[in-house]
Amino acid sequence: MTIVVITYNDAARLPRAVGSLLHQSLRNIEIIVVDDASTDGTAQVVRDLPRVRYIRRRSNSGGCGAPRNAGMNAARAPYIMFLDSDDELPRHACKSLLTEIERTGADFVTGQISRLIEETGKTTPYYPSLFRRRRVVPGIAADPAMFFDGFSTNKLYRLGFLREHGLRFREDVLYEDHIFTAALYRAAKRFAVVPWPVYLWHRAPGDDVSISLRLGAIDNVRHRVVAAEAADRILRRGGLAGLVPERQHRFVAQDLRVYLNALPRFDAVWAKDFAAVVRPYLAALEPGVLDRAEPMIRVCARLILADRIEDLRVAARSLTGGRAAPREAVTRDGRTYWGADADPDLDITAMRLAELPFSATRIRHEVTQASLTRSVLSLTIRTYDPFSVLDRHPTTAHLVVGAHRVRLSPREHPEGGYLIRARVDLTKANPGPFWWAGFHDPKLVFTRADGHSTSDRLLADPSLPPLTASTPTHRVTVRPEGDSALLRTVWERRGPFRQVVPRLLALRRAVIRRTSDRNLKLRIYKRLIRVVPRRRDLVLFEADCGRGYTGHPRYIHEEIHRRKLPLRSVWSVSANRRNFPRDVTKVRRMSWRYLWTMARAGWWVDSHGMPLGFPKPPGTRYLQTWHGQGSKPVGLNSPDLRGDFPGPREEWRANVARWDALVAPSAEFERIFLPANEYVGPLLRYGSPRCDVLVRGDATAAARARERLEIEEGARVLLYAPTYRDSAKLSGRSVRVDLDRLAAELFPEWVLVLRTHPVERYAVPERLRHFVRPAGGYPEINDLMLTADVLLTDYSSVMCDFAVTGKPIVLFTDDWEEYRRVERGFHHDLTEIAPGPCVTTTEELIRVLRDLRPPRHAARDAARDAARDAERYAERYAAFRRMWCAREKGEAAARVVDVFFAGFVRKRPA
Repeated sequence: MTIVVITYNDAARLPRAVGSLLHQSLRNIEIIVVDDASTDGTAQVVRDLPRVRYIRRRSNSGGCGAPRNAGMNAARAPYIMFLDSDDELPRHACKSLLTEIERTGADFVTGQISRLIEETGKTTPYYPSLFRRRRVVPGIAADPAMFFDGFSTNKLYRLGFLREHGLRFREDVLYEDHIFTAALYRAAKRFAVVPWPVYLWHRAPGDDVSISLRLGAIDNVRHRVVAAEAADRILRRGGLAGLVPERQHRFVAQDLRVYLNALPRFDAVWAKDFAAVVRPYLAALEPGVLDRAEPMIRVCARLILADRIEDLRVAARSLTGGRAAPREAVTRDGRTYWGADADPDLDITAMRLAELPFSATRIRHEVTQASLTRSVLSLTIRTYDPFSVLDRHPTTAHLVVGAHRVRLSPREHPEGGYLIRARVDLTKANPGPFWWAGFHDPKLVFTRADGHSTSDRLLADPSLPPLTASTPTHRVTVRPEGDSALLRTVWERRGPFRQVVPRLLALRRAVIRRTSDRNLKLRIYKRLIRVVPRRRDLVLFEADCGRGYTGHPRYIHEEIHRRKLPLRSVWSVSANRRNFPRDVTKVRRMSWRYLWTMARAGWWVDSHGMPLGFPKPPGTRYLQTWHGQGSKPVGLNSPDLRGDFPGPREEWRANVARWDALVAPSAEFERIFLPANEYVGPLLRYGSPRCDVLVRGDATAAARARERLEIEEGARVLLYAPTYRDSAKLSGRSVRVDLDRLAAELFPEWVLVLRTHPVERYAVPERLRHFVRPAGGYPEINDLMLTADVLLTDYSSVMCDFAVTGKPIVLFTDDWEEYRRVERGFHHDLTEIAPGPCVTTTEELIRVLRDLRPPRHAARDAARDAARDAERYAERYAAFRRMWCAREKGEAAARVVDVFFAGFVRKRPA
């Protein structure tokens, strides 16, 4: 394999790039460095690098095409790859790509390119959806979305294939990659795609070397348009004219957007010149290309075509940063239009901005004047309310800077919207202690009488010069930030604090790190439990490792409190958790105070597992309630413990040995859970304490959830609660239903409440907030189950609890085979025991939901109604309830307290 490294005046970073090749797991690599006539010390640097062939061009070409061609001419291996000197290859990139191209016989293989931000070390995959599946593509027509992969550097090519088809880089145009890959896709009969990162694309702070970052030069825009036109010609001449709209879609969605994102940074002259350069190409686009674009990109393109430059500058600030709302919008006949007129070319209905709940609604704030006198920041703000939200909802207004809130008095502006004048003393706005340094973006917050708030950041004039002030401890700079020029306050330590505080903070971190050492805590804890007497009246509660006040522990705690038993409760709370009642005593999990409480408590009540490796004190009684029942493997059979590694398995066995009693909600739970955990202790067979409320009902739960989630009366509620995938935690990939399609078909009759798993991360797109209510942080899932008309899940154990209500359950099982064979697995054939329809497409789901009617009676009658409304599944639903819910009588918490805390319980009347 040959790797061609091209460089120009990049002597400092070239060794890093070559080093990433020297450390490849594939050793047989020919490294060719092509120097495009550098004027720095590149030649000397190359001489000190081992295993490198050096080619120096006589004159600089001004681009990447000529040096890449020179490297291709000199290549001697059958495969070739390209690397820029400011980037790197991951260690196994070459070996994995070579293995794949030989395995598949493809003309080339392409892999994930990841953007590496050097300031933070964070990597972001480029268009990860393109590389999600490992596959062989029989030509670009079979997967035209791959036009978005327009890089030449994340690919391994057969050199003979490139030479046979005369595939070379244009040397007279920047963005030669776009032209080269168009020709590549035209020529390739088959190419392979791999899902792992094969190229690290570095982004250095203040980088002005990369061609793609020189956006301020209009000539840069011209070159990108020339490259797009050339790529289109290649496809047309190569018999792929039908794919030109797909390539042009890439230009609009990616290339054009790069400049639109940056447009607010530049002045009106630049915007006019930019529009003049791209307008002819936009005017010549194939029919329908602009219609496919995101609404605000389409609006900007239409404004370019109409030569409405000032409007273009306003619209471009809705694309990035704060994604500002329009200044004006028109809603007519169910459609929403950008601007003051119902222009079909400016239709933004798909953004659903006019239908957002109040807390998600968008209001635009533009700073028209800003001054700083001593430490007082004075702002004049023009507020635009394009959807008349403030007119419809009486509110109070505050400017929030850090932790400081300033009450405002908005005045109606004669041309619409509001005029706001604000003054904030920055000495009071320091959002942290004196040693803190960082930034905050001021926000305007409007709050309704019911407590719901909506907030947006402030847009500043991009040309606003930085304003500076001093507080006793900080130098504060107020300036525009980012592409959208959001107003930002930056806090830097000043005077002696600038030198002393970093050292004190380093010392503080070292002390915290030393005293937070787990092994140190364990040693001291083991000594404590030998000498500290137990408090028989102290109960330590913990749910979900301290993440919430919920589950079985919550309802056992509340039963103790209801009976006024002489027990003192303390709740374990993990970091940054605020969803606990104010009247409960809390202790930070794994803090020294937590260990002290663990050592003294006479009782532990837990739903997951107290810290592994920490022995239970002599005399302490530990009630394990477990957090759910279901058909998935648990304990020693779970994916992270089923391997034959004695350490983790023995640690888990020691954890189970601490349990003095276990809540056993069903016989099926016992059949699966007990052998999987090798538990042989006492069982409390009274049902699930957390399900008592589902049996008895709670008249206030639905009202509470609807009010907090802003669900209008009359809307039917679909609770979507998918479980995570072990191989893709924190990825958001558990949300597998097409929410856009669901919204288009079911809104406004339905609202979807999305309850993702605690180990999942999924940000609901703004275009879906009219239909989807994110509820991952809602404190109590029982409220959501009591509110829901239907549960939609996949393999989550929540279905066992929800079945108590008797309301319909639908399962989305599109990856059932993969889940049961590759992921966690299942003890039952879910498709045989499911209490409701198992669907595999969003279309099937929509049909099922339209056929369902929600129960009209209380929870005690819900099973009967669900059986009538879903007659096909009534028998299976009943069998499912017998399997998992037979012990649910609504008195589990009381019975558990009676038995486990028997010494503190007065005899209840019969």
